[in-house]
Amino acid sequence: MDAPLIARFDTRRELEAQWRALLERAQGRLDLFDPDFAVYPLGAPDVETRLRAFLQAGGMLRLALHDPAHVERSCPRFLRVLRDYGHQVECRQSPRSLRHLSDSFALADGLHVVRRFHCDHMRGEAAFDAPVSVELPAQRFDALWDESRSTLAPNVTGL
Repeated sequence: MDAPLIARFDTRRELEAQWRALLERAQGRLDLFDPDFAVYPLGAPDVETRLRAFLQAGGMLRLALHDPAHVERSCPRFLRVLRDYGHQVECRQSPRSLRHLSDSFALADGLHVVRRFHCDHMRGEAAFDAPVSVELPAQRFDALWDESRSTLAPNVTGL
């Protein structure tokens, strides 16, 4: 394993660059949490391409959020990925009792994390090849996941 790489960021551009770097490193598992994913480029063509490649290679994606409205309204590319790979992608919405959670993080393979300290700010940290940095957010994600319910289910209309 490579030596851990830690990078701090405080702009949207830097956040997106670190998030894309995490997507490029992901091989088997992606766990993503954000209150609404409004600052993540889920609808970008390059992200769709990368997610499709990740899922074609057998990856699994879990996305947890408080409010799916932005994704439903503004991320048709992600919704197509969800439709096409619904057996490998699951999205869950947090219960009202957990809507106070205000950080945001993306985890890949138990090795990499990109984390914003608060969803109202871009300030955060990316850690690659750093399983120790992933432990706490992974535990928090699993606890949130267990309490959440399915949302953004792929569906077929017009039949």
